[in-house]
Amino acid sequence: MHEREIDPIWTSSSFLVYVGGLTVLGGGIGALGYLSTQYSGHGQGTAWTLLILVILYAIAHALRVRNRPLAAGIFAFASVIVWIIFVAVLFEWWGWTNGSFGNFRHWSWARLAFELLILAAAWDDRRRFRFPFIRVVSAITVWVFVIDVLTKGSGNFFLAVTLIVGLFYLVVGSAGGKPSGFWLHVVGGLLVGVPILIWCHSSDFDFAVIGFMSLVYVAFAHSTRRSIWAVYGTIGFFITTVHGLVGSPTAIAEGALAGQPPDVAVWSYPLAFGLLGFWLVGLGMLGRRRRAPLPTFA
Repeated sequence: MHEREIDPIWTSSSFLVYVGGLTVLGGGIGALGYLSTQYSGHGQGTAWTLLILVILYAIAHALRVRNRPLAAGIFAFASVIVWIIFVAVLFEWWGWTNGSFGNFRHWSWARLAFELLILAAAWDDRRRFRFPFIRVVSAITVWVFVIDVLTKGSGNFFLAVTLIVGLFYLVVGSAGGKPSGFWLHVVGGLLVGVPILIWCHSSDFDFAVIGFMSLVYVAFAHSTRRSIWAVYGTIGFFITTVHGLVGSPTAIAEGALAGQPPDVAVWSYPLAFGLLGFWLVGLGMLGRRRRAPLPTFA
């Protein structure tokens, strides 16, 4: 019988487990960085990475056996990240990262194998540990694999494929009903939003489109009860507000580098952001009137 994913509840204990596990991961990556300066051979670096991978994976399994699913899951997530480093170091040792490995404009069987090995590890660990957070690795890697196969890693076609993948994540995350669907919404929202920001960042009409799409994001957040879309929508509203105050962000950056601050009346800042605040409060109250809130997945 297929076991259901665990549904972590955001408490002080779960916060400490998440932060602690990720801190251990950071310490492990830092240790690998230090060891790489002490041992120049690729074989030695591979062996040290494998050692840290085995330790993290052993801890994850030990916690799983002792019925500590949250702690086991965060160490499983850490082991997937170290697995990515291990495969990269191994491929470098074998000489497979030379040539076109890092250039998406050219086909590379080694790069595709690298992506598939990451997907296999993430899928297996999510199946074993039923930990939703691992879905982040799968979602990002699937996107990288798709753009690797279909595009050259840049241009409008690359952005269009990115947006389509984001919409696909939106559909799958909404239909599945699993806790890991939250992370599909997190990644999908970015994959939809970033191409729109890249396409629409020059004229007033462009920023009007960003404002409209921000409203769509908030409406989708209310309809699906996935608050991450409201977060992204709010970021879009802040972007449009800043544009309304001082113009194009590109021009602002160039002026700041030249030592020329934007010529805007000081009183317009509190007025604009005050109105934005009332707008966001109104959108939030509208959502609460339409539907009572439900617990969200973490």
